[in-house]
Amino acid sequence: MILEMKVPSPGESITEVEIATWLVQDGDYVEKDQAIAEVDSDKATLELPAEMSGVITLKAEEGDAVEVGAVVCLIDTTATKPEGANSAEAVAAPAKEVAVQKAAAPASAPAKEEVKTYASGTASPAAKKILAEKGMEASAVKGTGKDGRVTKEDAIKAVPSMGSASGGARSQSRSKLSMLRRKVAERLVAAKNETAMLTTFNEVDMGPIFELRKQYKEAFAEKHGVGLGFMSFFTKAVIRALEMYPAVNSMIDDKEMITYDFCDISIAVSGPKGLMVPVIRNAENLSFRGVEAEVKRLAIRAREGEITVDEMTGGTFTITNGGVFGSMLSTPIINPPQSAILGMHNIVERPVVKNGEIVVAPIMYVALSYDHRIIDGKESVGFLVAVKEALEDPTTFLMDGDQKKALEL
Repeated sequence: MILEMKVPSPGESITEVEIATWLVQDGDYVEKDQAIAEVDSDKATLELPAEMSGVITLKAEEGDAVEVGAVVCLIDTTATKPEGANSAEAVAAPAKEVAVQKAAAPASAPAKEEVKTYASGTASPAAKKILAEKGMEASAVKGTGKDGRVTKEDAIKAVPSMGSASGGARSQSRSKLSMLRRKVAERLVAAKNETAMLTTFNEVDMGPIFELRKQYKEAFAEKHGVGLGFMSFFTKAVIRALEMYPAVNSMIDDKEMITYDFCDISIAVSGPKGLMVPVIRNAENLSFRGVEAEVKRLAIRAREGEITVDEMTGGTFTITNGGVFGSMLSTPIINPPQSAILGMHNIVERPVVKNGEIVVAPIMYVALSYDHRIIDGKESVGFLVAVKEALEDPTTFLMDGDQKKALEL
C-alpha cells in the first residue's frame, strides 16, 4: 500500500507551509511517528511525523512552499525493514559501503616519477614585487607561465578588484529567508506603515527590586523551583497599568475599538528560528510564582523549537527585553494587532539626585511604543508612569504591603 502523506493544518488562517529541512533521504526506511521533516509556517516551526512505517519517497524539495493538504511524500507500507536496521540510515548504508570500496580500490595508472614543479599561483620574484605594490596576492592572478607560474608580464597586466586594494577575500553568500522570518518582516513593515506609532520614555530605579530579589531569591527558588526574575515584576506592573488605562489594552478592528477585560501578555523571546512571541494567558490571575513558571516554560519551548501556533496567538500587550543583549534604549515596534509594547533595557548604575543629594542607583530606561490612533499622549505617559511607580515601590503597589505573602513564602 502506498500512503500519501499530506501537510496537516498547523492552525487556523495558515494556508501554506515551507519545507525547511528533510530529516530523511529519498528511499530511506522510516518508522511510524519518526520525525521526517521540519516545516515552517508564518508563526512557528513544526516537526512532521511519519504516519506509517515503510520506505519513503519525497515529493517536495527543501525550500518549497506547499499548501496545507498537499502531498509531500509517499510511504510504501508494504516494504520490509532491512535486516539489522535500527534507523532510517540503514537503507543508505549499502550505498555508503560501495562508495568506500570504490575509494579504497587501487589506482590502475602506474606511479609517475616525482617531478618538482611550481604550483599554480606561484609568482616570480619580479612579479611578486609588482603585485605587492598593487596590494594583490599571487593567488588572485591567473599565471601564463609554466605550471601556472605568474610572470612579470602577468603581474603588470593584473588589475586589482574594484574597492579592494588589499586583495583580501571578498566573498558573499545567499540564503532564502524562512517563511517565519518573511512573515515577521511583513508584520514589522505593516506595523510601521499602518499605525500612528509613537514612543514615550521613562527611567526606573531598580534598587527596590534588587533588594527584594537579594532578600528572597534563594528561598523563592528553593520553594518554587524557579528563579525570582525581573519579568514577574514587570508583568505585574503592566497588568496594574492596563487596568488603570484600558485603552492600552485595546485593538482597532476596522472602525471599532475592542477593549479587553483580561490581560494576555506576549513576551518576546529570541529562538533558533528568529523572534518568537509566546503568550501568558490571563496573566492577571497569576502570582509572582505563576508568572515566573510560565515565562520559564514558554521560553524553553520557544528556544527548543517546540512552541505551537496556539501558544503564540492572541496576546493583548507585549513586553520585550532588549536588555539581555545589552541594549541601553530602543523604540520597540508594536506587535500587531496589539496597540502597545513595553521595552525593557539594560540596568546600569547611574548618578541620580535623591533628597537633594547625588547618589548612584541601578537605573533602567523603559520605552512604550503605542498606536496614537486609539491611545492619547496622556494615557501613554500615564501608563508608563504607573509602571515606573509600581516598580519603584513594589511592596506597596504589587504586594499589598506583604512581601512574603505575595511571594508565597
